[in-house]
Amino acid sequence: MARTNIDIDDELVEIVMVRYQLKTKREAVDYALRHLAGQPMTTEEMLAMCGSMPDFEVPEDLTDFPHDWHDDDPR
Repeated sequence: MARTNIDIDDELVEIVMVRYQLKTKREAVDYALRHLAGQPMTTEEMLAMCGSMPDFEVPEDLTDFPHDWHDDDPR
């Protein structure tokens, strides 16, 4: 593990420490990063996602691409 100096919001660190019963800022930051980076999905989690639809909508400004936009590819 490398040592890094960062500016972080002390209030957010305190929330993580209280919520997850962590004793130090280092534990809180490590926990938060591991939680966000995530652990690999289990087989059950992957299978549960099969056939599910994305939980978002494409913004209108991203849906008006010309149908032949890929035909300009010089390859």
